[in-house]
Amino acid sequence: MDEDWVAAGPEAMRRSLADYVRALHRAYLTQLDLLAPAERAAMPLAARSGVTVAVAAARDLHLVATTDPLPAPRGPEVELTDEYAGVRWAVRFFDASILPELGLVGASGQDDPAAVRRVLGVADVVYHLSVSPGGGLGAHHAQHAGVALANQHAAAIRDGQAVRRAFPGREALVDEFVVAERLGLVHSARLLAREIAGTALGEADLAGDVASMRRALLRVGRGEPR
Repeated sequence: MDEDWVAAGPEAMRRSLADYVRALHRAYLTQLDLLAPAERAAMPLAARSGVTVAVAAARDLHLVATTDPLPAPRGPEVELTDEYAGVRWAVRFFDASILPELGLVGASGQDDPAAVRRVLGVADVVYHLSVSPGGGLGAHHAQHAGVALANQHAAAIRDGQAVRRAFPGREALVDEFVVAERLGLVHSARLLAREIAGTALGEADLAGDVASMRRALLRVGRGEPR
C-alpha cells in the first residue's frame, strides 16, 4: 500500500475511504437521472435498502457492497453511515487484525475477489471493486467508477429484460442468470446460459466473462448472426 497514505493513520484512512464511497455513490445516483423511471427503480444501489459497503484490506483494498445483514460492530470494528438522494448506506472496515483470514487472501501474490467475499461471509453483492490507496482513492477516480458502475448496471438490466422477452417460458432461468451475473458467479452463469439457449451457444460464446455471455444470449434470442 502507499506508504504516505498508511502513515496518515487509521482514522484518516477510514475517512478517505468513506469519502471515496460517498463520491462513488453520488456519481452513480446522479447518473440515474438519465434513465427511464422503470430503469431507475431497478438499479441495484438505488432499489435496495440497508446496503453496507465492507472495506476489506487484503493485498488490495476491496469495496464490497452487500445487502446481507452484518452484526453490530464490536471491539475494534468501525462503521460510518452516510446518505445521498434518499439512499442510506454504512461503511464497515475490516483488515487482518479483525479478520485474520484476510491476511491470507493475497498470499499467492494476487487477490481472489471470491475469497474476499468468503472471508466476509457475504453472498448478495451489489458491487465489488478493487481500489489502490493513495491516488486511486481520489474523488475524480470515484466519480468515474460510479458512472461506469451505473452504466454497467443499466446495460445489464436492459439486456436482461430483452433476454427474458426473447426466451418465453425460460424467464425463471433468465432471472437466475441475471443474479449470477450480479454476484460474479461465472460457472453458474455459464450453466444457465447453456440451459437457456441450448446448442445455439457455442463454446466461444461461453468462454468469456458473464457480460459477454449475456450479449451472446441476446444475439441468439434476436436471431442475429454470429
